[in-house]
Amino acid sequence: MRHIVWDWNGTLFHDIDAVVGATNLVFEPYGLAAYDADGFRAVYTRPIWTAYERMLGRALDDGEWERLDIAYHDHYHRLMLECGLAADALTTLEAWGVTGGRQSLLSMWTHDRLVPTVVEFGIDHHFVRVDGLRSAAGGPKADSMVAHIAALGVDPADVLVIGDSLDDAHAAQHVGARAVLYTGGMTSRADLQALGVPVVDTLADAIDYA
Repeated sequence: MRHIVWDWNGTLFHDIDAVVGATNLVFEPYGLAAYDADGFRAVYTRPIWTAYERMLGRALDDGEWERLDIAYHDHYHRLMLECGLAADALTTLEAWGVTGGRQSLLSMWTHDRLVPTVVEFGIDHHFVRVDGLRSAAGGPKADSMVAHIAALGVDPADVLVIGDSLDDAHAAQHVGARAVLYTGGMTSRADLQALGVPVVDTLADAIDYA
């Protein structure tokens, strides 16, 4: 593997505290007990409204998802300012660069927020390409991965995708790349392992598969 496609949220960017904190603030008016990271991972699933229904123990009312989603992002974008890179993100990016391997970044976070944040952390020079979500709708990462790989002009067989979610692995499989999943994000280790791809606890361990 000569090219790594990194995920951002929950992978290079250690934002689990902001995710859990924002979720707790959203559901505080509902009288739900606050989650810690492990408790959140136990109920988390995609699509996220399904996780919210698990938390509430009922189906969402008309318009309720939209209100919850807006409130969540308002809280998240405030709390994320206190978050930083994963503990070994910088050293791992540097280590892969020293080998001569290329790397890029593909996130389902909005492109106009992603790019300046990557620049602020001073790691943009590590990536030959940075892509975030440019449309209003999210959805699965597979289509974005197709476009990202095409823009890079690389053979998917030479690509390793490193992310923290099942969606990252599915996107890799969709284009014919390999995947390694990292436990620092929102998905439980058990759910990651159930997919049958390598699962690691550090980013340094992830690039061993490259």
